[in-house]
Amino acid sequence: MKICLMVEGAYPYLRGGVSSWCNDIITKLPEHEFVIQTIAAYKADGGKFLCTLPDNVTAVSEAFLDGGDTGNKKGRKRLTKKEYESLRALMFGDDEKWEDIFEMLQNRPISLHNLLMGPDFFRAARDFYDANYSRVAFADFLWTFRSMFLPIFTVLKCPYPQADVYHAVATGYAGVIACCAGYLYNKPVILTEHGIYTREREEEIIRAKWTKGIYKDLWIAHFYKLSSCIYNRADRIYSLFKRARETQIELGCSEEGTEVIHNGIHYAGMQGIPLKEPDDVFVNFGAVLRVVPIKDVKTMISAFHHARETISNIRLYIMGGTNEDEDYYQECVELIEMLGTEGIIFTGHIMVKDHIGKMDVILLTSISEGQPLSLLEGMAAGKACIATRVGDCFDMLAADDPEKAAGIVVPVMSVGKLAEAMVALAVDDNLRKRMGENGRKIVLDSYLDTMMIDKYRAAYDLAFGAVKKAKARV
Repeated sequence: MKICLMVEGAYPYLRGGVSSWCNDIITKLPEHEFVIQTIAAYKADGGKFLCTLPDNVTAVSEAFLDGGDTGNKKGRKRLTKKEYESLRALMFGDDEKWEDIFEMLQNRPISLHNLLMGPDFFRAARDFYDANYSRVAFADFLWTFRSMFLPIFTVLKCPYPQADVYHAVATGYAGVIACCAGYLYNKPVILTEHGIYTREREEEIIRAKWTKGIYKDLWIAHFYKLSSCIYNRADRIYSLFKRARETQIELGCSEEGTEVIHNGIHYAGMQGIPLKEPDDVFVNFGAVLRVVPIKDVKTMISAFHHARETISNIRLYIMGGTNEDEDYYQECVELIEMLGTEGIIFTGHIMVKDHIGKMDVILLTSISEGQPLSLLEGMAAGKACIATRVGDCFDMLAADDPEKAAGIVVPVMSVGKLAEAMVALAVDDNLRKRMGENGRKIVLDSYLDTMMIDKYRAAYDLAFGAVKKAKARV
């Protein structure tokens, strides 16, 4: 069976998180051939893969959000009546006819330049503006509207690999092109949503400085619209935890078509790993992450600074790449210098198994997460954890039961609560040990990689089998 993973902003350009999950799915299902359809923001990033591709990956097809043909005027200048009605329905979010959009951009000679700069787009945008946004300047609105539709139309004009099953690893752009490929080749589409894409985009846009006022609402509604495409068309939708599934259903997914498959960890691989030296008197806190705003490293640094005022023999290891958002990394460095805090070490990229055993506590301070791999790795290694209450962290750590808890859960962006938790674990060896052992038990009961892989093997067989049965009936 040939599986096409449809990925946005992750594999194979980045390590960790979703990329690690993709690599696990591919390497642990060697009986299947995989092709990757990946989306990156910029054409300049093409081919800059940080992940080593497994042998059963036979092709990688790249699409870029900035790679449109807006300078190319070849192609039809006007839409047919059906195409115009489909475009207008997409703008208004009324009975969206995505299949007509797929046909228009994949099978008909239309230029994006002529579409976005032409009278049909202008007329539909003007109607939407008059109905919803007439209190702002139309020129600003129109350029914003064009900038919203350009990326999705760009990736919808790309060729996609042929496969037996299309597996989107997010909604948004990846979800839409998975639906497009499934429609073009008449193949099943499944979705695994690691977080809730629309909620993550909403949080980012609310905090963003590049857009203001009602344009934030416009962008948020746009991403909800993109996600609804695959929510309404996927043959099966998977989430990582119960609350995520409930949110998907709230956003329009059918209850019968959704299912939870937990992430999994290779437990044996986290045993027998290097430990810290017996004479090391420091309590080591470690965070495995990309140094980017959504991981909220600044709150981690500030909390560590306050904790160190109470207990001095602690260190913080921030383990992961610092080059994805160099401005944010520099802001973190400047914060450390301003606070005058000692004992914080940026390690850069690491092999997790070489370092995690030397930690006493694993930290996660993210603003948004799904089911974090870094916590599972820490739990499998027998480490106590501290995490913000995002995604599945509260349930993963059994935080509602003090006797069975594998860690402490704190509010998002709470420097004070995080510092208190760090001090509590730093001064209590027995509490750390008990939470670490609890974490091991939780992983063995619910989060083994073999459990996850068996369920995805069955998911692929189910999707492929449904197609074969349909063909047999024909």
